[in-house]
Amino acid sequence: MVDTMALLHAFTRTSRVRGKSGTAPPGVLVLPADAEVLLDAPDEVLGPVLVGAAAGDPAPAVDLLAVTRHRGAWEHRDRYVRQLAVFARSRPEWLDTWRAHDPYSPDGLLVDAQRAVHRAWDSPARTELLREVSPLITAAARADHRDPVPWRLALDHARGVRAGHRYFQELWEAAVRRAPHHYGCHVAALCYLSSSWHGAHPECLDFADQAAQDAPDGSLTQSLPLRAAFGYLTDGGGPEVPRERLDAAADRALALSARLPAAHPGPAGLRNLLAYVLLRLERRPEALEQLRLTGPYATSAPWDREAEDPLGRFLEVRRSLHEAVAAGPAAAFRHPRSERGRRARSGDH
Repeated sequence: MVDTMALLHAFTRTSRVRGKSGTAPPGVLVLPADAEVLLDAPDEVLGPVLVGAAAGDPAPAVDLLAVTRHRGAWEHRDRYVRQLAVFARSRPEWLDTWRAHDPYSPDGLLVDAQRAVHRAWDSPARTELLREVSPLITAAARADHRDPVPWRLALDHARGVRAGHRYFQELWEAAVRRAPHHYGCHVAALCYLSSSWHGAHPECLDFADQAAQDAPDGSLTQSLPLRAAFGYLTDGGGPEVPRERLDAAADRALALSARLPAAHPGPAGLRNLLAYVLLRLERRPEALEQLRLTGPYATSAPWDREAEDPLGRFLEVRRSLHEAVAAGPAAAFRHPRSERGRRARSGDH
């Protein structure tokens, strides 16, 4: 998560950066300068909330999450809860104040539960600490029975404690009753499938393809096959997946990306992941186009898989792709090297 000064810089530069990314002459590829690129930047709604939180004021977060809950804006709510929980790990005062003042708030409970799961996940004693978090997740789920986001958190929690398939299925059914196409819940289920049946990538792609086909137009769940393809390309185990299935997953995500606004932090996670998968599939011009569309918004995932400095890795890949594509088809097949000295693996399965 970016710090407060980076947030403020992002707001003052937004219009200039977007204009630069979106008004290039035909045939000319214009990328934001390296110094303009931000890592895990919030959108224009969350940014002022984080600035308030940095000053110790929970009121903007209280208002924002209440609006997402009342409107049933579950995808936005899920994303904001995650980002607020990450912020609260390093700047906890505002959340502690909120929880002390209103301990039964559905929104405060949810952010606190997400923070607790984050904290436990990074610990060597993950399983034991996650079990201690269960009552907090249960309280968040009971606080508003319509909300699918606590159930997404419960699905993540079940994966962390290696819960059995029957219990996970019960959680999954409860989650999709509330929001049948909720992206976060589908990602949680996909991660559980992948971790429970290591190497079962064809089955994961089957699940993702079905979810994407059922999802309404414009839903992020349409990009779920891309997540499954990413899992296969980075896992290195299990039966072979035909190349055409991986290309089809990328094509579906490309179609979704084309419908989303350019140079905006909202779709940045999708486009960073899509660029990574396209690079691994050696579809370099298309990967570079996604890095153009994401504008100044880099995300830690997936670049943190290859380097301790994900922003540096993002910039390195972008620079290498730009040079290779500009040099022509032969140069476009060069592999950008990671910070750790490894080559970015191609999709040669």
